[in-house]
Amino acid sequence: MAVFQEWLSHLYAHLGYPQIILLMALESSLLPVPSELVMIPAGYLAHQGQLNPLLAIACGGLGSIFGAGINYLIGRSLGRAFLLRYGKYLLISEKKYHEAEALFLRNARISTFLGRFLPVIRHLISLPAGVFGMPLLPFVLLTGAGSALWCAVLVGFGYYLGEPAVTLVMRYTHELAYLSLVVLVLGAGWFMIRRR
Repeated sequence: MAVFQEWLSHLYAHLGYPQIILLMALESSLLPVPSELVMIPAGYLAHQGQLNPLLAIACGGLGSIFGAGINYLIGRSLGRAFLLRYGKYLLISEKKYHEAEALFLRNARISTFLGRFLPVIRHLISLPAGVFGMPLLPFVLLTGAGSALWCAVLVGFGYYLGEPAVTLVMRYTHELAYLSLVVLVLGAGWFMIRRR
């Protein structure tokens, strides 16, 4: 845990465009890195003149496309039956997958865009897009547009609310890091127990 915290603290201390891309890619894949912990501090740094707000938003959107693309490929290559049967080992609960799938099936394009604004769903909406073979170009464009808009909202919070917003976010970084580690350890433990 100390290594993970040190790595996360180092990224925040040197938060620049490559770090935004990396962290937002993790956020949009199956790893629990909340976008609020990335883009609000980026907005504050933009207010301080250390980052360009438009470039920070673009990097957040780009990272989200990379992370969502991983999920899209997982859905495309493994399929629905595999995800429903073994998704729990990838931290994908059947209930949450069904919620994302139901949202996606109502209207694939609108759901892909709007799914970027919904907690938990934003991590999973790319899976049914891959499973049901949504064309790659619309998926990338809609994911990028939705992610960039969400990043713009968070950067705006950091930019206009300043240090109090960042302080609040950073205050809970350690708690969220611990929670993330607990979830990963429990998932790995459950997998090992089921294998035995």
